[in-house]
Amino acid sequence: MIDLYTAATPNGFKISIALEEMGLEYRVHRLDFSNNEQKQPEFLAINPNGRIPAIIDRDNDDFVVFESGAILLYLAEKTGKLLPADPKKRSQVIQWLMFQMSGVGPMMGQANVFYRYFPEKIPAAIDRYQKEGRRLFEVMNTQLATHRYLAGEEYTIADIATWPWVRIHEWSGINMAGLPHLQRWLDELALRPACQKGIVTPPPVEMSDEERAKQIQKMVTK
Repeated sequence: MIDLYTAATPNGFKISIALEEMGLEYRVHRLDFSNNEQKQPEFLAINPNGRIPAIIDRDNDDFVVFESGAILLYLAEKTGKLLPADPKKRSQVIQWLMFQMSGVGPMMGQANVFYRYFPEKIPAAIDRYQKEGRRLFEVMNTQLATHRYLAGEEYTIADIATWPWVRIHEWSGINMAGLPHLQRWLDELALRPACQKGIVTPPPVEMSDEERAKQIQKMVTK
């Protein structure tokens, strides 16, 4: 049994998708950001950084893993799924996983903040992060022109890590026009049952735009 500590965000969805794809039994513990539950001592004992997602593997002496990329690697190694054994192919998967962790996620996250939530509009910041997000999309589009998936012909944790972010490109204000290979990949993964279930685990919190903006503003100013 895996205990998953998460929320309805792209980083959280990575792990719920992976758990579904790998067929692992898991329990969902939803953290309420509006009540700052991710900063409470109980959760900080699991993840000192106070961020979701995190897991506890009850079948492995209650072993704790935090950081979404590290969790994906741990689960892939635990199950022998979605990460090739061949050293070169394995390295390719990890390279694209790191591409998401260091590029796609942070740049889109900043685009979200400045485009949607920041209390004042700063055009230079919005333009910077949207342009960098688009550039990263173009890199993926080029890769997918000659490969079915990001790391080659096999679906892997690199795809799982990246798809929940790319699917919200409109929310980030990043244009997908002229990227047919990335769009093909985006649409193909959307048909996978694990992806469909993963992006509603946990379901999104119903709140007004004003409430959501206040919640994000709390995170921006901390």
